Amino acid sequence: MIFNKTGTLENTGTKFNWRDYTTLIGFIALFLIATIMGWPYFLRSRNLITLLRQISYTGIIALGMTLIIISGGFDLSVGSMTAFAGGVAIFAMNTFGPDSGFGVLAAILTAIVFATFLGAFNGFLITKWKIAPFIATLGTMSIYRSLVIYFAQAGNIESVNQRYGRIGSGVFLGLPIPVWMFFAIAAVLHVFLNHTRTGRYLCAVGANEQVARFSAIKVNLIRFIPYVITGFTVGVSAMLWSSRLNSMNPSDCAGYELDAIAAVVIGGTPMTGGRGSIIGTVIGAIMLGIINNMLVLAGVSSYLQQAAKGVVIIVAVLLQYKK
Repeated sequence: MIFNKTGTLENTGTKFNWRDYTTLIGFIALFLIATIMGWPYFLRSRNLITLLRQISYTGIIALGMTLIIISGGFDLSVGSMTAFAGGVAIFAMNTFGPDSGFGVLAAILTAIVFATFLGAFNGFLITKWKIAPFIATLGTMSIYRSLVIYFAQAGNIESVNQRYGRIGSGVFLGLPIPVWMFFAIAAVLHVFLNHTRTGRYLCAVGANEQVARFSAIKVNLIRFIPYVITGFTVGVSAMLWSSRLNSMNPSDCAGYELDAIAAVVIGGTPMTGGRGSIIGTVIGAIMLGIINNMLVLAGVSSYLQQAAKGVVIIVAVLLQYKK
């Protein structure tokens, strides 16, 4: 069942359509290619765990971005927002509890609450002031990045609490904590999107905003919620990233917005909105990680990695075109 362009539910039937499985097919094909090109190193558990750790930060952000794109929105500010929230979190810890567990708690709460506020501000600009999402978030991307550079005086914001670093670098049951957070948030948002009224409303608004409005759906509220959720996911990622380094540089997380959008698109969510998949985004994020990892193991120049990523994005969009 999907929402069509009239905003109503459409029964897709039971007829098999291979285009519905392009993300999974692409993942399997890419995994096999990476196994061959990176043999025998790619399949080693240490390499796979490292791969998952690397994609978890942008992957967490991509989960929130999925909801924004499904609702017909866009957010270019998530990279700058991550750096800003991470820097403010470390500053809060150094101020309120530089050598205590309270400081670590202050950093965690500050990162999540502050980033959620920034996400809500993006949503406010878009839903209340009616600024186009691309323009609004392009503006806040510059604002957030400039503020963190000024705030840090163009240098590192360093933590003086060694306990904080144990979060981002910690391991639980063989997997890094950021990976567990990635999967946990994905599970929650999957249920939210597919098994709640708000999730269905997101699809309806993204498919046809006018019809959704005629159906008594509070369109502005529904479009506002994904930006708040994305702010939350950004806050989690900012906390994990700043904890891993135990510091924050104003230039950190540049390009996160592109990787997050790429993961969403590769995962099968169309930029036109109206439908999408959290599980698809998880697979898309892992596919981006596999591409980078495969090229590194094969000795391909790092300058070509972005080109390979661009090719995969274009192919993913072309495969979705006739859906």
